[in-house]
Amino acid sequence: MSKIVIGESRVIESREVSDGVTIRRRRETPDGTRFTTYERIEKPNLAVIKKNGSRELYDRDKLAIAIKRSVGKFFSSEVEVEEMIDVIEDGLYSLGENEITSKQIGDKVLDELALRNEVAYVRFASVYQEFKTLDDFVKILEERRQQKQKQAQGNDNSQTKTEARNRAKTESSTESSTGAKAA
Repeated sequence: MSKIVIGESRVIESREVSDGVTIRRRRETPDGTRFTTYERIEKPNLAVIKKNGSRELYDRDKLAIAIKRSVGKFFSSEVEVEEMIDVIEDGLYSLGENEITSKQIGDKVLDELALRNEVAYVRFASVYQEFKTLDDFVKILEERRQQKQKQAQGNDNSQTKTEARNRAKTESSTESSTGAKAA
C-alpha cells in the first residue's frame, strides 16, 4: 500500500456519527485505495501529569491505542470504541482543568468500561492498577459486585418512589374526578 495523502483523495461518503459532533468520511485515493477519516471539533489542549511528575499534551490517539490494545477485542466495532473514547474525553474536559493526571484518565476509562463490559473492566484494571496476585483480582471483583448492588438498591428505591408518586397522582385524579361528579 502506497502512502496515503489526504489532499489527493476524494470524499465518497460523509456521515454524521451518532455523537452529533463527529463526521465520518470515506475517502478514495486516485489508485482506488479507500480509507476513513474522522472530523471533530478541536478542543483546548490538556496537559497530562504522568506518575513520575512529567507533563505531556493529552493525545486522543494514544488513549485509543491503549484501549484497543488492552481491551479492544471485547468490543464489536471501531465505532463502539470511538464512542467510548468520546464519553471519556467529554468527562475529562468537563473537569474544567488545564491539567489532568494520568490517574484521572485511567479512572474515567475504568468507569466507562464498568458500564459497557465487565470483563474488559477487569482486564484493564489489572494492567492499570498493576495487579501482582490473584487477590488483586478478587478484590476488584468484590468491589465491582458491591457497586452493582448499590446501584441496584438505588434503582429499586427510585423505582419505588416513582411508583408511589404515580399512585398518589392516580388517587388524586380519581378523587378530583369523583368530587367533580358529586358537585
